[in-house]
Amino acid sequence: MAIQFIPLLARLLLPFLFASTLCLPHRLSAYVSTEKEKTLAMIKPDGIAGNYTDIIKKTILDSGFSITQEMLFELNEETVRSFYAEHATKSFFPDLVQYMSSGPVLIMVLEKVNAIADWRALIGPTDANNAKITQPNSIRAMCGLDLQRNCVHGSDSPQSADREIMFFFNKASSGFVSRNDEL
Repeated sequence: MAIQFIPLLARLLLPFLFASTLCLPHRLSAYVSTEKEKTLAMIKPDGIAGNYTDIIKKTILDSGFSITQEMLFELNEETVRSFYAEHATKSFFPDLVQYMSSGPVLIMVLEKVNAIADWRALIGPTDANNAKITQPNSIRAMCGLDLQRNCVHGSDSPQSADREIMFFFNKASSGFVSRNDEL
């Protein structure tokens, strides 16, 4: 009886196992993307003034990112207000505008699989003082000073990345002054 049961069980389970393996690649692809994505990265005025540009770019490249575009700009107040418009009603906004227009910034488009999340992880918490405690190897821990002067910017979502990349790289040159025409 047991011998007859095994072929019957095999006949019943074999089609189920075969069908489930056909669906497996589709299930996995829903969780793991192998497509490269782009994100905007910016070295802010304190990062440029502190001579952190080379070490930040080396960290970016050593972390598997490609830098597909980069430009050095000196943002005027109007451009800063437009770029950070979602913060316009917050109490820190005037200081943010002054800070971001106080010196040049290096704006880059980074590309790799999972670029947005990986860049956010690499830069660490927004508050550089917090980053020094919780993520001491992050970029903000290395070169940031405080909550506002935190050295770098990173897009926080695919929608933000698209909007921010378009803002700087598909926009006419009015509103900012390029400091390096050969980039």
